[in-house]
Amino acid sequence: MSVGFIRDKLEIKFLILYIAARIPQPLPLEAVQELTMCDDGIDYFAFSECLNDLVKTEHLELKEGEGYRITPKGLRNSAICESSLPYSVRMKVDKSIQAYQKMLLRRDQVRSRVTQRENGTFTVELSLRDDVDSVMHLELMSADEDMAQDLARRFQKNPDQIYNKILSALYGE
Repeated sequence: MSVGFIRDKLEIKFLILYIAARIPQPLPLEAVQELTMCDDGIDYFAFSECLNDLVKTEHLELKEGEGYRITPKGLRNSAICESSLPYSVRMKVDKSIQAYQKMLLRRDQVRSRVTQRENGTFTVELSLRDDVDSVMHLELMSADEDMAQDLARRFQKNPDQIYNKILSALYGE
């Protein structure tokens, strides 16, 4: 069994605050848990207790339907205590935070939505954005919901490839 660098609940709290201070939007419970459980010294029950303590002490606030967000008090204490975290843990969690932020950016840039029409068919809306504006917005009609959901999933997996194929088809290449 591996031994972690995080030794007590205070360090778990420091780690949770460290994570929350680096992600500007509210974090769902699953994301806080996934990012925090980066060290073998942390178990779920200790994590859960520490997260609840941070909400009770107003270091974090829980917005219903949004997630956990760090408070000004939490930011102050995080800045003071982050050097107490083991360097290897900080490096590992920084990589995880970077990957999470990349996933959030992609989710913002690539969107798909399925809606039912009055006649029983479905509309699949596919949109692709860059940092500035909309690059593509496409609406397709689908005869059934399964096909519509499949189109939406495929677009989510390879939006740039689909965009390039559309451009190639339009340019006749």
